[in-house]
Amino acid sequence: MLDLSFESPKPKVIAGAKHDWELVIGMEVHAQIATKAKLFSGASTQFGAEPNSNVAFVDAAMPGMLPVINEFCVEQAVRTGLGLKAQINLFSAFDRKNYFYPDLPQGYQISQLYHPIVGEGEVIVDMEPGIARLVRIERIHIEQDAGKSIHDMDPAMSFVDLNRTGVALMEIVSRPDIRGPEEAAAYVGKLRQILRYLGTCDGNMQNGNLRADVNVSVCRPGAYEKYQETQDFSHLGTRCEIKNMNSMRFIQAAIDVEARRQIAILESGGSVDQETRLYDPDKNETRSMRSKEEAHDYRYFPDPDLLPLEIEQEWVDGIAASLPELPDEKKARFVKDFGLSEYDASVLTAEVQNASYFEAVAGAAGDGKLAANWVINELFGRLKKDDRDITDSPVSPEQLAGIIKLIKAGDISGKIAKDVFEIVYTEGGDPAQIVEAKGLKQVTDTGAIEKAVDDVIAANPAQVEKAQQNPKLAGWFVGQVMKATGGKANPAAVNQIVMAKLGL
Repeated sequence: MLDLSFESPKPKVIAGAKHDWELVIGMEVHAQIATKAKLFSGASTQFGAEPNSNVAFVDAAMPGMLPVINEFCVEQAVRTGLGLKAQINLFSAFDRKNYFYPDLPQGYQISQLYHPIVGEGEVIVDMEPGIARLVRIERIHIEQDAGKSIHDMDPAMSFVDLNRTGVALMEIVSRPDIRGPEEAAAYVGKLRQILRYLGTCDGNMQNGNLRADVNVSVCRPGAYEKYQETQDFSHLGTRCEIKNMNSMRFIQAAIDVEARRQIAILESGGSVDQETRLYDPDKNETRSMRSKEEAHDYRYFPDPDLLPLEIEQEWVDGIAASLPELPDEKKARFVKDFGLSEYDASVLTAEVQNASYFEAVAGAAGDGKLAANWVINELFGRLKKDDRDITDSPVSPEQLAGIIKLIKAGDISGKIAKDVFEIVYTEGGDPAQIVEAKGLKQVTDTGAIEKAVDDVIAANPAQVEKAQQNPKLAGWFVGQVMKATGGKANPAAVNQIVMAKLGL
C-alpha cells in the first residue's frame, strides 16, 4: 500500500427528514479487454460489425465445441493487476455461473469466483489538490460477456445479436470504500485513465466497453467506522445494485436518487430489500429489475472444460518490466521536471496521448512551462471548439514548438504568436517561414519604437497629464503603440520607453 500523506475527503452526508445519513458505495466495473479475439474463440471483437457476424461455433454453444483460452487476455488481466498494485495469483480457475437469458447461448457464463487471477490492489482517486481517497480493489477476475437483446426493431418481437458473446471482460471489484457520488464518478474516471495508459481497455463507455454496477447503501454516521473495526457488513445497511451504468454523470445522479429512496424507506419505518435496479435518466429514478442474487443462486461449479490456469512468476515479472509510466508517476514527474502546477500536470496527463504530445513540444521548445501554457490554453481550447481529438490535431508538436521558440528568441510577441498559430492550424506550414513571408517579425529597433511612442504622446497631451498623476494609466500608451505598430513592437521595450518618456 502507498504511504498516504494527503487528506481524505469527508463522507457525503444526506439530511433526511429525521436523521443524517451517510453513503457507502462499492463498484463492480466491467472493462472489455483490448484484444482482437474473444476470450475462448478466435472470433473478432470489432465493434459495429453486422449483427451475428462475429460469432464462432463455441460462442454460439454448438454441440461438441470446447473453449480455448486466449493467452493475451490473461496477459492483459495481469498487466491491469500490476498497474493497480495488486496481488497476481499464479493459480486461478474458471467456474460456470448458471443463469438463463436469451442472449446467453450456453445457458451459463464462464467466470472466476473461487480463484480469481488478481487479488487485492488499490486506486488513488484525486478529488482536488491535497484531497484524495484510497479505494481498495478486492479482486479482478476474467469472464466472458453475453450478447445483446434488441427490443426496438419490431413491436411484437425481440432480436438477439451474439457479436458480444464471448468477448473478454475484466470485472474489477472494489471494497465499499467510496463515500459519495462525486467520488464514485472520480473513481471510475481514474480507473479508466489507468486502463487506457496500460492499453488493457479502451475505456469507451459509449460503446459499452467500460460499464459499472454500483452498489449503494446508507447508514447512520459512525456506522462505517464500526464496519472498518469489525469488517461486519451489517453496519453498512442493505445494499442495492444499480446495473450497467455507462456514464459518469448518470452514475452520480443514480447514486443520489437511490440513496434518497432508501432513506425515505428507512425513515418511514420500512426496510430496504436487497435487489438489482436500473436507473432511468429520463425520469431520474431507479426501478426494480430483479431480486439480488447471491453466489448460490447461480449454482457455481468449476468449469469441466477448462483446466486451472497456472502462470509462472517469471512471466509476470516480464509483464511488470514492460509497464508504461502510469498517470500518478507521470504527473509527479511533470511537476518536478517541468515546474508545472498540480493542476496543469493533471490536465496534461489526463490522457496518455495528451501527455505524449506535451512532452514532444516541451522537449523541442526547451521550455516546459511555456509549452504547457500553449498546449492547454491555445491548442486544447481550439481542439475543443472544433470537437477534435489530440490525435487529429492539425498542429504537430514540432510546429507548436517552433512557435514557442520564436517567442523565446524575441522574434514574435505573444499576440503575433497567436496569429501564427491560427495560420498553422488552418493552413499548415513552418512557423519561422510564415513569420518571414508575412513580415510578422517583432520590431526590436528601439529607434523605431521610440518614434512610435513620441507620436502617441504628442497626439494625446491630456492623457499624458493623467498618466503622470496616475502611473497605472501608462498602460494605455503601451496599448496605443502596439496598435500603431500592428502588434509587432516588443512589448517589454515599449513599456520601458513609455515609462521613460512620461518620466515615471
